[in-house]
Amino acid sequence: MNDRLPGDLMTIGGDRLHVVTEGTGSPPVLLSAGLGGAWFDWIPVVSRLRDEHRVVVFDRPGLGGSPPVRGAATLRAEADRLAALARWAGAPVILVAHSFAGFHAEAFARLHPELAGGMVLVDPSAEPRTPRYSRPLTRLVPLARLAGTVAGTTGFTRLAGPAAYGLAMRLMTARGNVAPPEYVREVCTRGHVLGTLLAEDAVYRQMAADLLTLRRHRPFPGIPLRVITALGDVRGDGEAWRRAHAGLAALSPRGRQVVLPDVGHLVQIDRPEAVARAVREL
Repeated sequence: MNDRLPGDLMTIGGDRLHVVTEGTGSPPVLLSAGLGGAWFDWIPVVSRLRDEHRVVVFDRPGLGGSPPVRGAATLRAEADRLAALARWAGAPVILVAHSFAGFHAEAFARLHPELAGGMVLVDPSAEPRTPRYSRPLTRLVPLARLAGTVAGTTGFTRLAGPAAYGLAMRLMTARGNVAPPEYVREVCTRGHVLGTLLAEDAVYRQMAADLLTLRRHRPFPGIPLRVITALGDVRGDGEAWRRAHAGLAALSPRGRQVVLPDVGHLVQIDRPEAVARAVREL
């Protein structure tokens, strides 16, 4: 493992993954970042849970401190990766997933219900209908990875990556960047991280479509479930977003929606105590 990053690089479920673990309590809590995210997006949440739980944060292949892999990600592969991590962490786990990772989390619960002890979906992606052009967009994955390689080879990510991340955090959050600068610099200068982010965006619609298909064949377990809805940066009145999340909360008879009207999409940075409270409720 790069000694400039915390945690370890280990093989779990056949993948080389960067994993950071803090705390020793039970049940374990597994945190999964949104599209293009890294383990350091969860630092404020980890600090509030590590005295009560063993908290496990990981990076998907190609993101954060994890090396890239060939090929496009699939919903089944992401669900199975969460299952491997859950077994390693000491299942059943409380799974906390942000945004795009909400697709993976729901698939995990449907495919591996025995490993899921509870779930918190943090402003999760929600697609009630099959998105258009889902299959054709997956063909852009090789181009996305190539773009990342070129950006890294030419030095573009080294020059612009950390600054772009800092700007995004200032625009999207009230707190700004919460990660140590050396972690941001180490991760955001890697060309394959940009390529993986673009590749995840390319498969987003296909994962949404695959999840809708999975819902018809595998039930959602009756686990404790919290769905946090952030309306602070939603255009319009946010009613459609609120309804979509209410539908997710209704997946379980033990589900409940928590609406945060004045918080933006990166809840784990601006309102980490709300995420920690949802975990404690489970």
